[in-house]
This record gives sequence, structure tokens and C-alpha cells, in this order.
Amino acid sequence: MQTAAAILHADLDAFYASVEQLLDPSLRGKPIAVGGGIVLAASYEAKAFGVRSPMPAWQARKLCPELTFVGGHFGEYQRLGDAAIDVLRDYTPEVERISIDEAFADVAGSTRLFGEPAAIAQTVRARVRAELGLAISIGVARTKHLAKIASQVAKPDGLLVVDPATEVEFLHGLPVELMWGVGPVTKERLARAGVTTIGQLAVRSPESMEKLLGRAAGQKLLGLSWNRDVREVQTHRRARTIGAQSALGRQPATERVFRPALQHLAERIASRLRAKDRPCRTVTVRVRFADLRSVTRAVTLGAPISATATLTEVALDLVRGLLRDHPEERSISLVAISASHLGQSTLQLELPFKLRDDGGRPGTRKGVARERADRAVDAIRARFGWDAVGYASATAGGARSVPDAFRSLAEKDL
Repeated sequence: MQTAAAILHADLDAFYASVEQLLDPSLRGKPIAVGGGIVLAASYEAKAFGVRSPMPAWQARKLCPELTFVGGHFGEYQRLGDAAIDVLRDYTPEVERISIDEAFADVAGSTRLFGEPAAIAQTVRARVRAELGLAISIGVARTKHLAKIASQVAKPDGLLVVDPATEVEFLHGLPVELMWGVGPVTKERLARAGVTTIGQLAVRSPESMEKLLGRAAGQKLLGLSWNRDVREVQTHRRARTIGAQSALGRQPATERVFRPALQHLAERIASRLRAKDRPCRTVTVRVRFADLRSVTRAVTLGAPISATATLTEVALDLVRGLLRDHPEERSISLVAISASHLGQSTLQLELPFKLRDDGGRPGTRKGVARERADRAVDAIRARFGWDAVGYASATAGGARSVPDAFRSLAEKDL
């Protein structure tokens, strides 16, 4: 573990919206949102009115009547995001990119060449502003968790260095939702227990946290509340899960609504599994209801899969079962699929003992046929683009609220 504050977390401010304002100077200083039927990203001017992602467009316009929607320049997002991370790499090879617009960097071995971590961070910020025209906030701390929190506190367009001597005092005064792993559901659960700051969480007993959040999550958050974080910056990360989600707005909880969304998500996930030659054994689905409460279901299969049709069938079965268990829920606002327990393709053909030729088993005749069809589709798309060919069932649901170009950026392995 680091003994000095030498880990940087760099995060481009309101990245997608800032790029749009950079490309079109007439939008600067105005509330804008990237998207169409749904807010994919919002400028700080729009956020001041309460506009957030993934808010429906009608709700965003109600909050901010002057809001301007723009379609998005996805190639520019990729180019400028890459360029900003490359600036970090000019000062250290120890860079762990975690999204299109943020990364960790360990500069402990770079101080003799470039100065103290704070000086390196200030130089990076100045270069990104001068060379790219974008604002980037950086947190500097002894651990990854605290560096990420520091960059959030520093926003917008700021730099914050957390002194190891005062890190616990700094941490304990902050709201609990700044912690890594505390989303809206966990935040609400903690608030009901009287925990709204990290300091209040830190003094809770392990037993009470385990009862409130479960053993793993409770132990993890207690450790982080005292800045116990042994994770190092990893320059080569291998994905443990591959997933995607689709915001639906508020829609009836019927198969007519969720089937096309699941089919499209399965197609994107399965294509990535095949591209990496890493089929999955565990499939998890998540459904968010109209009141923002989420429920998940998962299944671990007997053999790893990467076929689009098979992943679709598994996801559909899980969502159907989930909704049967919650008959009182009439509306859904989001569906998601994630694939885990990723391995290597070691296909073992099954002898035809007149068993049901289940396409869910990749070694059956039907399973092999599905794999061949998918590989043919992958080859065509690699040459002519994603839209050149596709499964009719995955496109029959009409227009999607999130453009595929945006999904590709979010799902890109960086």
C-alpha cells in the first residue's frame, strides 16, 4: 500500500456535454443535454436545474425549459477521451483507465523526473485545458478509493490533494454517497439506519453493517470508511463481467416491451464475448421498476455460452420468472444483462443420443449451428459495420432511446 499521496484519479468534467460545447461555441454557458428521448449526459448549466442522466426528455424539459438537446459526436468523444488519457501516460506508464473519460495513475516512480504528485496533477490539468480545450478534475491521495472521492470533491475543474496525516478526518466529514459502491438503493438503506456521512458509517459495528447490507458489502464499506484500500493501479485489467443496460422510460411490464430490449442487449454482449473468446457461465438480469427499486436474478449454466440466441433465451426466462415473483409491479423503467464467470472456449461436442437438441447447450447440433451463424454475422460486421447485418428479432422493437454509438463507447474495453 502507498505511504504517500501518489495516486491520481483524473476525471473529465461533464465530458460528453463539454465536448459538444467545445465543438459548437454557441452552446457554451447554456444548459444542454446529449440524447433524444432520454438524457445521456448533461452540462453543468443543465445540472443546476436538476437535469440528470438517465432522465426522460420530458422531465428534463419540465425542469429546464431552456434546455437544448444535441445528438452527440461519438467519434469525437473517443478521440478526445483517448487524448486526455495519453497526457497522463506522458508522466507515468502506471495508468489504469476505467472509462472513456476517467483513469487512475500511480506517479510514485515519476517524482524525480516531473516533481511532486500535486505538481504532476497540475501540469496534466493545464495541458488538457490548453491542448484539448477541456476541464479535468484530479484527486490525489494514498489510495484509489480516496483519490476518486477527492476528484469528486474537486469538481468542477479542480485539484484536491489529501494529506495522509488528515485523510480520515477529511473522509469522515463527507456524505456517504461519495463512497465507491454506494448507489441510490444503498444510500437510502443507510439513511433509514441514520447513516448519512462516512464518519457515521465508520463507527457502526461489523454486525450491524452485515445485517444492513450483507456480509461482503458491509465489510467492504467499513474498510473503505477508514481508507483501508489495498488495490493497486492495474495497467492491464481483464474484464470479469461484460454487461449492458437499457433505460426504457416508464413502460408496461409486458414481454412486448422487454423482449426487444433484452434481445438487443444480448446481441451486443454476446458479440463481445465471442470477440474476446470468453464465453460466460453465469447470466444475471436486473429489472428496475417505476419506483426505481431494482431486482436481480441470476443462473449459472452447465456449459459456457456465447451464442446470441442462447443468451437471449436465458435472459428472457430470468426476467419472466422475476416478474412472476412480483405480480404487483405493473411498470418497468430499465432492464440489464451481465455475463460473468468468463472462461475460454473449449467446445465439447455432444453425441446425439436422441436427447432434446437444446440450443442452450453449445455442444449440440443446434448450439453449433447458432455459433456458426453468429460468427458469420461477426465477420460481416467487422468488414462492413454493425448495421450491415443483424437479427430481425433484435431490431423489431423500434427505435432505441440510447444510440448504438453511445452504447459502443460505454461498452468499449479500455
